[in-house]
Amino acid sequence: MTDVAAPSFVRQELAPERPAPVRSTGFVGFVRARLLNSPTNILLTIVSLLLLWYSIVPAFKFLMVDAVWTGKDRSACLAENAGFSVGACWPYIQAKLPQLIYGFYPEAERWRVNLALVLAAILLLPLLVPRLPAKGLNAGLFFFAFPVIAFFLLHGGGISGFGVSWTAGLLRLFDDSIAGAGEVLLDLGKGSAIGPLLWLIGKFIMLIGAAISWLILPLTWLSDRIHGTGASVWVDFAVTTVVVSLIAFMLGGGVRSGWRAVGWSIATFVAIAIVIKLMGLDRGGLPIVPTNLWGGLLVTLVVSVTGIVTSLPIGIALALARRSTIPLIRIFSIAFIEFWRGVPLITVLFFATYMLPLFLPGNFSVDGLVRALIGIALFTGAYQAENVRGGLAAIPRGQGEAAAALGLSWWRTTSLIVLPQALRHVIPSLVNSFISLFKDTSLVSIVALFDLLGSLRASFSDPKWSTPSTLFTGFAFTGMIYFAFCFGMSRYSLFVEKRLNAHRRN
Repeated sequence: MTDVAAPSFVRQELAPERPAPVRSTGFVGFVRARLLNSPTNILLTIVSLLLLWYSIVPAFKFLMVDAVWTGKDRSACLAENAGFSVGACWPYIQAKLPQLIYGFYPEAERWRVNLALVLAAILLLPLLVPRLPAKGLNAGLFFFAFPVIAFFLLHGGGISGFGVSWTAGLLRLFDDSIAGAGEVLLDLGKGSAIGPLLWLIGKFIMLIGAAISWLILPLTWLSDRIHGTGASVWVDFAVTTVVVSLIAFMLGGGVRSGWRAVGWSIATFVAIAIVIKLMGLDRGGLPIVPTNLWGGLLVTLVVSVTGIVTSLPIGIALALARRSTIPLIRIFSIAFIEFWRGVPLITVLFFATYMLPLFLPGNFSVDGLVRALIGIALFTGAYQAENVRGGLAAIPRGQGEAAAALGLSWWRTTSLIVLPQALRHVIPSLVNSFISLFKDTSLVSIVALFDLLGSLRASFSDPKWSTPSTLFTGFAFTGMIYFAFCFGMSRYSLFVEKRLNAHRRN
């Protein structure tokens, strides 16, 4: 047989070996795909490496390699005494660490600060872990019980009255303020071109004040009778327990289902009584430490945590009010938000510290730290209102319409359907505001409150530690503290965002 020639498309020899595939996973694949995949990215990578080399390496050398770790005064951190290039002066931080944490808080009473911080950690950490049970009880203890306990721990002092007396005092103050405002308007109306209008407004305000006086007359009479007894604190406590229990009974459903609310009210007041007895609040409590002695990280945490906790409810209320169909509520919310967003925080702090007392009655004063806390809460609440409003705008109208078709009220629709979805959408912006607020607490130093940075600057005046590296060491240490807190909030917000959006994963 003759050999048949193979077709021309049939290969007559083995195919040459192909090169190995380019690695696309791992570190090598990341470098090829993200850093060296184009001439522009290669240039940017080289420039970034040079910047890191000339910034991180000298910083590490200053903080760790050339740093001084032991010493009793500035002589250990001077180059001429050390015989080599001196970096960070860590003995200075060790010596000034109590001042950076407690400020000028009395040394014998600093256990109270430590106890308050431990209680805060014990209550906060279980609240942040999703799998742990009893979130409602834990939240109630952290947001309602802990602030009261922390106040009496940090500030000291006891209680001379309770709910009935406090309410009567606040209503009296409110009544006096209304009456004073009405009298001022009546005086201004005597020599003004718009005198009749001011007179009418003043008379209307005086009428409101008279109505409030008649309404609080029974409460005032009861408060006066309580303070006329020998054991006013516990009599006031018992009367307050009865009044709150009756209110809980009526709001809880009356005879059919109100007894459970009464039981919770009584249990709460029993717990409060135990705390009062354990802390000796009915006998004067702990020694008073005025807030002008507070400072350092203590003030930073108090201002930031109080601002974060109080600004979010204020922002939610303002955002809902801005979307209200009632014109008066909507106009008030818009005016409030635009006013507080239109002034800088430093102006708010100055106004709250130095001008707010001018608008209060002469027999009433507010602590300087409390005034700053109120100003920061209102200022941050206006910004949070716009964040929350953005989340509310992202919810389709069909959500509310479907809830209305099911017979849900506006309150239930908002609290159970609309608001949870809106808050989930704005977690990044909310946490961004929290981080900004935590760093902006350094502005309180301009109103004579020594936060962490204020205590640091105060420590620079000590000639015992006056060295060229002291300034850089102090700011590096406080910078690491700020970064640790802000980075922790950022990572936790990512965790919460990922957990709440788990249903959207592909």
